[in-house]
Formats: sequence, structure tokens, C-alpha cells
Amino acid sequence: MVPFRFNTIGVSDAISMGTRGMCYSLQSRDLIADSIESVMAAQWYDANISIPGCDKTLVIMRVNTYDIVSAFQCYGEYVSGSITDEYRRTVLRNSCPGAGACGGMYIANTMASAIETMGMTLPYSSSTPAEDPLKLDECRLAGKYMLNLLKMDLKPRDIITERSLQNAMVVVMALGGSTNAVLHLIAIARSVGLQLTLDEFQKVSDRVPFLADLKPSDWRTPAVIRYLLEEGFLEGDCMTVTEKTLEENVKLVPSLAEGQQVIRSVGNPIKSTGHIQILYGNLAPEGSVAKITGKEGLYFSGPSLVFEGEESMIAAISENPSNFKGKVVIIRGEGPKGGPGMPEMLTPTSAIMGAGLGKECALLTDGRFSGGSHGFVVGHICPEAQDGGPIGLIENGDIITIDIEKRRMDVKLTDEQLAERRRKWSPHLTKATTGVLYKYIKNVQAASRGCVTDE
Repeated sequence: MVPFRFNTIGVSDAISMGTRGMCYSLQSRDLIADSIESVMAAQWYDANISIPGCDKTLVIMRVNTYDIVSAFQCYGEYVSGSITDEYRRTVLRNSCPGAGACGGMYIANTMASAIETMGMTLPYSSSTPAEDPLKLDECRLAGKYMLNLLKMDLKPRDIITERSLQNAMVVVMALGGSTNAVLHLIAIARSVGLQLTLDEFQKVSDRVPFLADLKPSDWRTPAVIRYLLEEGFLEGDCMTVTEKTLEENVKLVPSLAEGQQVIRSVGNPIKSTGHIQILYGNLAPEGSVAKITGKEGLYFSGPSLVFEGEESMIAAISENPSNFKGKVVIIRGEGPKGGPGMPEMLTPTSAIMGAGLGKECALLTDGRFSGGSHGFVVGHICPEAQDGGPIGLIENGDIITIDIEKRRMDVKLTDEQLAERRRKWSPHLTKATTGVLYKYIKNVQAASRGCVTDE
């Protein structure tokens, strides 16, 4: 086996977050996949081992990113007057220590854990720190296993199955992973000819407890996999890249330490069901994705406060945070086509939390959320505003109700009233008329279909 090295691109969410540069983040996922496919197909490569460096380089591989949640949340605290500018600057200078994935269950660690559980990466790959010498050993082992996979003719479609995707969803729920996993797992499924729907995430969420509340902590993915296997949540006979089953991979892995509280027991979960909830209703007829850990409550109702894009919302909360109390904040025009690129709303959610409004308002958007976002938040609303979805018809003061137990999100308007508004509605001009974002707008599918671009 003769190796050759080639590169692709990487968009850092840490640099682009809160700016229009974030429009390029999600679309880079497909651009990266296309670039790898182009080189491998044109030059007749037999196999590929990918070493990524940021959130969107997760073309069925391990992913890394940088942590900026504290930096954005301190902005909200600064706006509300609870910290000084000097303290804010101290946070900014010290919020990104070390190399490797960010120290929390954000999208990098979420997808790394999910893909390891799916069987597409080596055991421990998702939890061995980037600066650990064992990471070099892992890279050496990858070549050995790749040669064996070639001899066996074992391909990704043999490993990524409906059952292994179920395993990935289970781990996302148990570890409290990012809502972005919904987009990416749907896209991964479609890339191998499988159909994964929003409703399947809800079914997994209903039966899998939320066990781990992870910030930087000492844990290992194989130990979690072993525990979930012992509790009957995972399918242990799924094949992996080691040529062994998932159960065989973790057979000799030490059990979770007695008395540790990082990973809760099934009998003492943080929440008895998953944190990801799929909501429908007249505001999201094709679905939406909520991140509800239980701290936010299960019901919110109030008048809407509408913003066309995150910048106007940030300006408004900076000027008058108290105006957000009791409101259902809507940030629209941030979907796959409208954004374009479905940017993450980490800055708005962090500003809300930092201003002490986490329990005082809800936030709805056709954009995405970072794994670091928290509060009463609902994203991925479909259809998006740019496609004429109901979220684009909402006016300030409309009463909106979010009921997690009923899994519904509705605006207090009749079908006739919505139809009348739709007759008067016209789409905004696209925010890109040339280049990669224009091509993305023309090809991207809805969030409920994984935002894929090749269908």
C-alpha cells in the first residue's frame, strides 16, 4: 500500500461565528466532501484516511474545533452591566487554550462520538486528546486497519447501516450532543442511500435518557459505549472499521468507575428522555429541532419579537435587554437558502443567557444552533422563511406557544389568516448572486433533509 497526501479546506467556526462569514460554514461540509471525492475519483485512490481540523471536516471522519462559548456569553453579561469591560477582555484573552477539539459536547465531540459508535473510526479516537501521544499511535493504527479493510473489501456502506445510525443517535442523546447532529446524521444516511427522518430522532429521544453533562472532563467513549450496550440501548453486532463488531471492540474496556458522576446511571439520569425534541405545528409544518435539557421548562407562550437576521437582534438586545422579557424572539432569514448557509445563532443565545434572560424568553429560528447554545431554543424550522415558510409570515405581537410535551409549536392565527398573509408575501432577494453561496442556494435541500446539495 503506497500512501499519498492531499489537502482540503477548513472553515473555522471560531473565527466566523457571529459574522456573515458563518454563512460559509455549513456549505463547506459539502464542499469538503466534493473536493475529497474529486481527488479520489480522478486519481483512482483505493482508500482514504482523513485527518480533520474543524467542525465541518466531518466527511465520515473525526472532527475538531475551538471553544468560544465563554467569549460570546460574556458579551451578554457585559451588555447587561454585570461585568466590566476589563473582565470581558480577560475572558476573550483566555477562552481558547490548547489544541484539539473544544472542551464540551459541541458538534466536534458530538460527531466524533457518534461516528466512533457508528463504527467508522477506531476505538478511543473521539476522546483521546489531540496533544496526547496516543493520538500518534492511533494514526499509525489507522493505516494498518485500512490495509485490512481493503483486503476484506469492507466499505462504508457495509458499516453505515440503519442499525449503526440508530447507535449513533443513541450516543448523541445519552451524551447531550449538539442539535447539529440531526443535520449531519441525516446527510450521512443519504450519502449511503438510506433515509433518516426527524421522526426517528424523536423515537430515539423518547427511549434514551440524557446521562452526561459534559464540559472538560475525563471520560472515554468506549466506556460509555460499553455501558449503553450493557443497558440494552445499542446494537452490539454492528460491524466496525476494526473488522470486529461494536461489542467486540469494547469487550475488554474497563467499566465506568464506581461512584463517578460524569456519566450518570440509567437509574439516575439528568433527564429520563433525550434533550433533542422534534416539534411540528402551524409554525413548523415540516418540523423543527428543539434542545430541551429540562432546566428551561416544557412550555412557553408569549408575543413574538421578530428580527430579520441575527445582527438586528444583537443590536436590539444591546440597546434594551428588558424588552425581551416574556417574548418569543424570532430570528428568520437564516435558513439554508436565506442565510445562506444556515448560520449558527450562538451569539444571540449567548447574549440572552449572559443578560440573565434564559428563562425570560424563547428563541426560534430557521437557522442552526451551536452545540454551545442553551436556553429555550428551537431551530431548523422548516420550511424556512426564504421558501415561504410560516416563520416568514409572523408579525410582532403574534402569540406563539411552544409545548414540548405535545411536541408542537403554533402561532395563534387561523389557516385563513396565514393564507391572507402569504398572498401578500414575497421572498427576499437572495443574499448571494454569484460564487459558491449562490450555487449553494440553488442546490441545497431543507434542513429536514440534511441540507444536502446533490439531490
